[in-house]
Amino acid sequence: MSIYEKYCRETFDEHGNLIKFEFEYPYDFNFGYDVADAIAEQTPDKKALVWCNTENEEHIFTFGDIRKYSNRIANVLKRAGIRRGSRVLVILKRHYEYWFTAVALHKLGALMIPATHMLTAKDLEYRLTASHPDAIICTPQNDVPETIREAVKHVDCSPSLFCVQSDDIDDFVNLTAAMKTAEDSFVRVPTLASDPMLMYFTSGTTGNPKGVIHDFTYPLAHIITAKYWQQAEEDGLHFTVAETGWAKASWGKLYGQWLVGSAVMVYDFDNFDPKQLTNIINRYGVTSFCAPPTVYRYLVRKGIPDMPNLRHASTAGEKLATEVFKCFTERTGIPLCEGYGQTETTLLMGNLKGHTPKEGSMGMISPMYHIELLDKNGTPVHQGEIGEVVIVPPENKKQIGVFCGYLDNEKQYAYVWRGGVYHTGDAAWQDENGLYWFHGRFDDIIKTGGFRVGPYEIENVLTEHPAVTECSVIGIPDVLRGQAIKAVILLGDGYEPTKELEKEIKDFCNHKLAEYKWIRTIEFVNEMPKTISGKIRKSELRGD
Repeated sequence: MSIYEKYCRETFDEHGNLIKFEFEYPYDFNFGYDVADAIAEQTPDKKALVWCNTENEEHIFTFGDIRKYSNRIANVLKRAGIRRGSRVLVILKRHYEYWFTAVALHKLGALMIPATHMLTAKDLEYRLTASHPDAIICTPQNDVPETIREAVKHVDCSPSLFCVQSDDIDDFVNLTAAMKTAEDSFVRVPTLASDPMLMYFTSGTTGNPKGVIHDFTYPLAHIITAKYWQQAEEDGLHFTVAETGWAKASWGKLYGQWLVGSAVMVYDFDNFDPKQLTNIINRYGVTSFCAPPTVYRYLVRKGIPDMPNLRHASTAGEKLATEVFKCFTERTGIPLCEGYGQTETTLLMGNLKGHTPKEGSMGMISPMYHIELLDKNGTPVHQGEIGEVVIVPPENKKQIGVFCGYLDNEKQYAYVWRGGVYHTGDAAWQDENGLYWFHGRFDDIIKTGGFRVGPYEIENVLTEHPAVTECSVIGIPDVLRGQAIKAVILLGDGYEPTKELEKEIKDFCNHKLAEYKWIRTIEFVNEMPKTISGKIRKSELRGD
């Protein structure tokens, strides 16, 4: 029996497919004590974390290790004044200290604020001003301590500063050294399941990043993410490609995986190399793998080796090109299972266990949610029609898996919950087989010649052309059509922007697209404007 079964009731149909999922958890549920420590108590030698880096260092941590090291860090932080309700900014890349630190902060009842090491001083200044953290725990790499020092100069807060894996750095406590001499035991701190546990800043594609807050029930909502979408297994090894500064790490590198009994694979790297990733998969016997479509595109282009231990592969974060799906599946025999969700939620839709994935489809609604597609008047749309994805909460019950607030922005929180339902702002449609298909963000949808066109399907066709490395499709003003479709393209090595290439790409794509989706204009660029999380800023391309 996996520990997750203590906290939910599952109902299956006659074919063994999950159709209903209900939670049962105590009022004071805390992942640190009730999952990580509970597993350590029952099976201290059970594998929890397999870690390696590009320097060929390797560490394998058991749940007994996780309990010990998280207790030590909790004791160090408690002595520094961190307690229930404290806010702690965590910038630890893929260092193994992240897992000890996350569990320690949960035990303390503190609000953990993960962030990426790629933030500039200005980015950090905004986050510090918005969140007023009591402490910052960071990597010594990539000049992060220096960036933090610069940011702190310009804000009205004085957080305690900690750094890991380093010699002493001025102004920073060496957390790795302090942890070695701290006590192994830690007395449980009273917390509530409704307490704030985790906050991510969104990437800010349409404005300043918003702080998205989740409470202590959030890990439980990732049971379906791990078990039924990623298909992580008891005593298996799951590998999600994500840095810990992003919500994808919470989806695939900690909560759901441990709840269903799977160890987590972590490869600490800076520069993506598809060959190295597949070497890691084979060397350690990874059983389930999750990565954004970009990774699969590279794997397909560079050649996919045999991966005999891999049993399942999933993807999310952007639209997956049909050609990539087909190539990966033909080469490995493993169909790619797409999924969909937001920083504000957990997995909302996915190609779930027991169902055959359909390339390009988001699959079906998670049994954890009641989701409808609504028009602008709040009326459900018909099958085949495009509507906004909205979550209808259970009557007189908390909707597990949806964030509990935006940081200091009750107005925005009330807006997305207008009408008593959560508005995702995403557009989708349902086919005759009950599968859902992503259409785009409502603020990205192009209205041309009376048609509504999502940019993603056009971008998928564009990426099939060998000259196209990156692309983004936007609508631009057009006298005849209202908007015309424009493609902004970053070319690959060996290609030069010419009129001939522009025509070739247009012909290549428009031959595959319905006439109302035809690309009318192409702009070649040397660099795409992106958010810190790597998402292309369509608003900047549009000149909003």
